[in-house]
Amino acid sequence: MSVKKQLSTRSQTVPPSVLWSIVKVHTNQRQNHRIEIWRLQFHQDLFSLLLKEKSCQTREISTVETAAQAHTSRDASVQTEQSTDALCDFQQKVQVDYAGLLSFLQRVEDAVIKELKKNWESRAFDGFEVNWTDQNATVLCLHTLSYPEAQDQNLQVTSVSWNATGSVVACSYGRLDDGDWSTEKSYVCTWNLDRRGLNPKHPDLVVDVPSSVMCLAFHPSQPSLIAGGLFSGELVVWDTSRTEDPVILRTGMTDDTHTDPVYQVNWLPDAKHRNQSRLLSVSTDGKILVWREERDGRLVLAEGFALVAQQIPRSSWLKKVACGEAAVGVTALSFSHFDPRVFVVGVEGGYSLQCCTAAVAPALHRTGGSVPLRAPAELAFSPHGGPVYSVSCSPFHRNLFLSCGTDGQVHLHSMLQTQPLISLQLSKKYLFCVRWSPVRPLVFAAASGEGEVHLFDFERSSQKPAVSMKQAAGEHPVYCLEFNVKQTHLLAAGDATGAVKVWQLSSDFTEQRPREVTHLEQLASESMD
Repeated sequence: MSVKKQLSTRSQTVPPSVLWSIVKVHTNQRQNHRIEIWRLQFHQDLFSLLLKEKSCQTREISTVETAAQAHTSRDASVQTEQSTDALCDFQQKVQVDYAGLLSFLQRVEDAVIKELKKNWESRAFDGFEVNWTDQNATVLCLHTLSYPEAQDQNLQVTSVSWNATGSVVACSYGRLDDGDWSTEKSYVCTWNLDRRGLNPKHPDLVVDVPSSVMCLAFHPSQPSLIAGGLFSGELVVWDTSRTEDPVILRTGMTDDTHTDPVYQVNWLPDAKHRNQSRLLSVSTDGKILVWREERDGRLVLAEGFALVAQQIPRSSWLKKVACGEAAVGVTALSFSHFDPRVFVVGVEGGYSLQCCTAAVAPALHRTGGSVPLRAPAELAFSPHGGPVYSVSCSPFHRNLFLSCGTDGQVHLHSMLQTQPLISLQLSKKYLFCVRWSPVRPLVFAAASGEGEVHLFDFERSSQKPAVSMKQAAGEHPVYCLEFNVKQTHLLAAGDATGAVKVWQLSSDFTEQRPREVTHLEQLASESMD
């Protein structure tokens, strides 16, 4: 047997753990025992290397000559010009000093074990994740979705939402610039982006709605259920798997129904019934209502809150706070990701308010509803220069949240103080929506009245966006946007032209950096000092 074949044979018999394999140590109490296992395995593999000899797993390569496809042939040089005979002569001259190899490995054994133990105890790479994907430095528009019939009526995209699987995006059509009651028919449309033969101008499902739909929210675990808030003040739940009559739940017009448009709807877990959910709705009538499901297809009021100017907490330095028992219109809401009782609301007066569902004080708001309302506000933050249109609690820090409004600014707030940590002027016009990234602690997106979607990365800059994408020609406002929690490289945004654009985010915005959460905590603490 040639030296080459002997080497090949012996390398095939050595298991993958030879020399440098590591048995993971799961507890510090058994580290010494594991080290002895490493030593035993080390000696066993050396013994196998020197004494065992088995046939090679690979068979001898056979070659045949056959006719070439080309009609002519010619000789050409290759990258290595050494002949086959010379290579064989070189291989025959190779000599392996196994005794010397064994002596060397025995000399370095203790050093190897020591380094393995040191590496195991090291925390140098805590939080680091290996990325095997190619880095993509651009943000691309994958789809431009629309419903031509809604566009013909000059309807706007008022809200977008991703379903529980992340494959279906829904949008609602209505009007956000109509100051009067809207009785115009509107639509809810869905597209399955994973479906073969996707037609961007032909939704998979179109639901006709008798009133403008102002907001949407897919159920967090049931992919076919979607809730909507209407301009009329009603709440409706549709089952998109039912094409004939998709409406399965609704509030109807009762004494408990909102008297102003519903601007946000959220699904909440039902503490008493694990298999059921509740719906929360907010409106500019000042009420925050929680609805439960009844068997007859009705949504019935379970509990509620009301914001009244007289009950808003005041700070000594806040110059302008409304007085009296007037209702404070609620425009946006976001729950804490760390405490399900805590939520933040944005109001028409420009304030963001920290609230709590455990509030017991009765609200002064007079209502003829079936359930007494409570006053949830606990803290008022420094106001924007106009109404707040969107708030978003950080998924990575229990005290941080973002707000934006008609002054074109984004405020980064801590729930521990009233003044904003950072104020960013992102637009000369309104900012309609702001959302934290679900995967990058230092990244958020904002939708502007100038028709742009801004991606901001505090790791790159604390003053200007990392990327600004033009949503539509001209300056048609972008009213809404949502990150895809399941397929985190996707971001959907809807605008005043009636179009929904699905943006593919680059790896810069989807892959968490080492110690990024620590950087976010430092940002919060440094700004507060």
